[in-house]
Amino acid sequence: MVLLLSIIVQGLPAITSSSHFFTNPPAPEATEAGIGPSLQGSIWVCCGCALFCLPLGIGTAIFLEEFKPTNRWLRRLSSLLQLNISNLAGVPSIVYGILGLTAFATMFGVFGSDADPWFEIGTTYKRQYLTEGMEVVFLPVEDRDSIPALTDGMVAYKSDGSEVKLNVIGPDDDFPDDDATMAVSVLSDAEGGINANQAWYSFRLPFGRSVLAASLTLMLVILPVIIISTQEALRAVPSSLRQAAQGLGCTPWQVISNVSLPAAVPGIMTGAILAMSRAIGEAAPILMLAGIVYITQGPKHLMDDFSVLPIQIYYWAGLPINPNATLNFQHIAAGGIIVLLGILFAFNSIAVLIRQLATKRLT
Repeated sequence: MVLLLSIIVQGLPAITSSSHFFTNPPAPEATEAGIGPSLQGSIWVCCGCALFCLPLGIGTAIFLEEFKPTNRWLRRLSSLLQLNISNLAGVPSIVYGILGLTAFATMFGVFGSDADPWFEIGTTYKRQYLTEGMEVVFLPVEDRDSIPALTDGMVAYKSDGSEVKLNVIGPDDDFPDDDATMAVSVLSDAEGGINANQAWYSFRLPFGRSVLAASLTLMLVILPVIIISTQEALRAVPSSLRQAAQGLGCTPWQVISNVSLPAAVPGIMTGAILAMSRAIGEAAPILMLAGIVYITQGPKHLMDDFSVLPIQIYYWAGLPINPNATLNFQHIAAGGIIVLLGILFAFNSIAVLIRQLATKRLT
């Protein structure tokens, strides 16, 4: 309780003193820092995790609980699978982070590396050059390894998309005198950095340190929890309901879809929401994948870079304290903790509300 009060006392000034606390990116000054990109990253990662995890976890639980095998060897295999699921629920989350980094981010090195993916769509590349007038221009290229030969008069693009014609300066050429020509002049041996422009549908193999890889990693963390909670909800359904449906001539799937599953929905939803609450607060597995604490914008698609709120809080909490400043990064971290606690409280409240509204007396 004392720790909670301390967090509230430190965090409320950070939230109330800045009108852009929820939208600003991290900044060198605590008074300008915000949780915007990390909050967006948490939403993206958790929504992707729910999209993959809930159908798979609930479907697996239905298969294990409602379609129990009759063959002896299949029963042993089912028991072994059930034992592994129970054991996976107790594995530390950092282990899942290592697994996600190996299996999803790099895919065991089978499909190349993140810097040189084996397969890629929806991504266009440009070579970025700095002119002698300190202007940035871009040249479209076919792939990340293409290096165009700079020739005088070739068309390049500015950051705003406008076209310019380059003035290429060779070893024996004189430098121009006017600023306008300097702004479009580059050396013939200039080396340009690669700039990637990813569309919303972009996809690559391996996934790299992307939102998709993080979502799949968190899926591994909470999947055993969802499977076990769904099985417990299905077991709580009275067997008399199943027997009554079977007596009326219902098929096994009709019994599940019309009797067992609707009766187990309150328990399934409660377990799923509580599992997602755990996923929102996970920092260790995401730290293995992302580790980005200074990102200026939130993700726009599943292949984009990201940061999440727990990692941002962890980074701010470790920064040095300035005793003369009215607002330190520790206050910003405390504000982020309050936001995270508010999200977890809302999720738990929704779980209780759904359980109360959906629970029906089964007789």
